[in-house]
Amino acid sequence: MRNPILWLVNTLVPSFKSMLLLAAAIILIPISGCDKQDKILEQGLLSGTISIGPLCPVETFPPDPNCQPTEATYKAWPIGVWTADKKSKLGILEPDLDGTYNFNLPEGNYLVDLDVQHIFDTTLPETIEIEADKTVFLEIVIDTGIR
Repeated sequence: MRNPILWLVNTLVPSFKSMLLLAAAIILIPISGCDKQDKILEQGLLSGTISIGPLCPVETFPPDPNCQPTEATYKAWPIGVWTADKKSKLGILEPDLDGTYNFNLPEGNYLVDLDVQHIFDTTLPETIEIEADKTVFLEIVIDTGIR
């Protein structure tokens, strides 16, 4: 005849060990991920407007809708965000139709410059410093040379 207490111990101890390991994993996994979460929070924002113009030889008031920047206009003048040494491009600014843009970046120093260089006047390149939870405003003006 089998000992019921011995059977109970042999049955419950492995289950208890499994539950204990599962509980430890549930507690340790979120703790080990905390350092990565802090790095995500250490971001700032690059924000501003991009003005491209003139787009027609004669500017009128009110502005001619055909002479306003379009999505294609902004794509023709891409503006990149680079590491400070310009060795790595982090992305391209993608403005709304009114020229406003927002670009999240980790803390650090960066270079904002035309992705494709043009011979016309611009306020770029510009070096910026991003700090955690702060916004850096950068107004970008591109003169197309149309007169």
